[in-house]
Amino acid sequence: MTTESISARRTVNAPADRIFAILADPARHQDIEPTDWVRDAVDSQPLTAVGDVFAMNMFHVGQGGDYRMHNKVTVFDRDSAIAWEPGQASKSGTVNYGGWEWRYDLKPTDEGTDVTLNYDWSGASKEVRAVVPFPAVNEDYLGKSLAGLAALAE
Repeated sequence: MTTESISARRTVNAPADRIFAILADPARHQDIEPTDWVRDAVDSQPLTAVGDVFAMNMFHVGQGGDYRMHNKVTVFDRDSAIAWEPGQASKSGTVNYGGWEWRYDLKPTDEGTDVTLNYDWSGASKEVRAVVPFPAVNEDYLGKSLAGLAALAE
């Protein structure tokens, strides 16, 4: 059986509500992404519920340079868990979601908050897998992302 998800965990010396507020603010995502792929939020309104969609301006040479991702919130459990599924809009404006998900789980501890970041591509279709190399990131990337989140929250 092939594993189709990876995760990393870090204890952040900050309360869960502060960490969650950062994750629910698309304008802060650029600050927690360890490469230069995420450029900025198209609309910086905070996320409030499952079903919210937020767009991010991105850049990656392998994607032809500048592009935009539309992310649909799939989990929104305030101060506990948040997740989204990335997608891209077609020329007609319809967003096609790729079947992978980014999820953060937060658990308060005596030392702060344990944050687990999970990247799961198990829902990606054959068609998506033909154009997207999975996994697109590794555990080191997830760890650096959590370090960026800790630097903002602590």
